Amino acid sequence: MAGSIYSMTGFGSAEVKRGGGLARVEIRTVNHRHLQVKARLPFVHAPLEPQLEALVKKALARGSVQVQVNLETEVAGTSVTVDHKLAKAYLKEFRALGEAIKVDGDLTLAQIAALPGIVSSTEESNDLAKEAKWILATVKAALVDLKTMRQAEGEAMVRDLRVWAKAIAKQRDLIAKRSPKVVAQHSIKLRQRVDALLGDGQSVSAKDLAREIALMADRLDVNEELARLQAHLDQLESLLIKGGAVGRKLDFLAQEFMREANTIGSKCSDAKTAHHVVELKACIERMREQVQNVE
Repeated sequence: MAGSIYSMTGFGSAEVKRGGGLARVEIRTVNHRHLQVKARLPFVHAPLEPQLEALVKKALARGSVQVQVNLETEVAGTSVTVDHKLAKAYLKEFRALGEAIKVDGDLTLAQIAALPGIVSSTEESNDLAKEAKWILATVKAALVDLKTMRQAEGEAMVRDLRVWAKAIAKQRDLIAKRSPKVVAQHSIKLRQRVDALLGDGQSVSAKDLAREIALMADRLDVNEELARLQAHLDQLESLLIKGGAVGRKLDFLAQEFMREANTIGSKCSDAKTAHHVVELKACIERMREQVQNVE
């Protein structure tokens, strides 16, 4: 069963409403050699960062990841408490004081409410544990959205990589077809050069000439490099079918493609072959650019 290839570039978001509040998470990713997570959380939920990073590491293999978390909650309620027992005690004592010092009068409700300890207010605190679960659930949903986008981009990249692989194979075949002609042409030129140097009436033994031609053919032989190029193409297709976090393997493979192309270019002094090598390198470079963004 074929696996999926994922791009390291993507964006995912999610919103989860609870009561009158809203948790919003946005995740942006770009390519990076390793997995790097940077999170921005509400101050009171900063301790959640390790759990958030664990969720990201479980979902993604590579990339630079930025997570933005916003939490909008209802304004915390305020409760007011009136100490009736204390109010009665105040009133009783003030009345006793009035009788003792012979002063008439009574306390008003406003005056009693203003006395210390009669009225108190407490702000209802939000449940941080519930909010933490709420945030993490929203992060999970955003990661699902992110992976969907990264997978879609990965599928497009696979199509492009196969296009470049086909182009590489075409140049490889053209070089392979041209190679025997290159050896033959150099053999003819070698014979002509020997004849020109020796002049009329002199000749070199067929054995010596055959040895020189064999040495020259060996120097020009690129069959081994062409065979390795084909092996790399086969491995490339296997990795694309396998899927998963194969970006590093593909990057290494692209380097091996270029190594073989450079060797072929150094061996062949033929103009047409050199043209094919230039095209081959251009295709490999375009493929490598795509590979840099594979997870």
